[in-house]
Amino acid sequence: MSRIGFLRGFSRLVCRLTGWKLLGSAPRFRKCVMIGAPHTTNWDLPLALLVLWGHGIEGKWVAKHTVFRWPVGWFMRLLGGIPLDREATRDFVQQSVDAFAEREDLILLLAPEGTRSHVDYWKTGFYYIALGAGVPIVLGFVDFPNKETGLGSTLYPTGDIEADFEVMRRFYEDKTGKRPEKAGEIKVRPGGRAPRRQGSPAGVKSPV
Repeated sequence: MSRIGFLRGFSRLVCRLTGWKLLGSAPRFRKCVMIGAPHTTNWDLPLALLVLWGHGIEGKWVAKHTVFRWPVGWFMRLLGGIPLDREATRDFVQQSVDAFAEREDLILLLAPEGTRSHVDYWKTGFYYIALGAGVPIVLGFVDFPNKETGLGSTLYPTGDIEADFEVMRRFYEDKTGKRPEKAGEIKVRPGGRAPRRQGSPAGVKSPV
């Protein structure tokens, strides 16, 4: 059995034993930015990995560099983790765009809230990465009250960031994190509008 085949079976078994429903299906494209929300607890990362593996996806995900300290750092990297030092990687968006250009396959998992604490605005790096790389955004989710997690709609960024964020807000409005009071507001910080990217398909596809 292949590595991803083993992880797929393992993830689906864990979900079945713990009562979680794994919804959606793997995207049919080879490159995308995959976001996960709402992000209110450390449990969101294990659930995100179960979603990836359960759908047969070997993606890359980003977390604060402190998560990668010894003795678990090597294991986190083995699972696809990329350490992010927020002070030292201010060009992370451009680095990610370049990474998409250099690879035939890349699924990058990001948490747009950037923290488990409540925030007034989502970070927009994930959006600019997708826009710059010309790749879609897959909306991953967790809903603790219903014990559901998985992959939902696919958004093709238009460059009208406020309109696209409104589409995402509507998608996530019925999804609830483990600690709802910590969920971030799905809106753009004033001044965060991006120029429209010509030639990019607009709108949302049905769940893939």
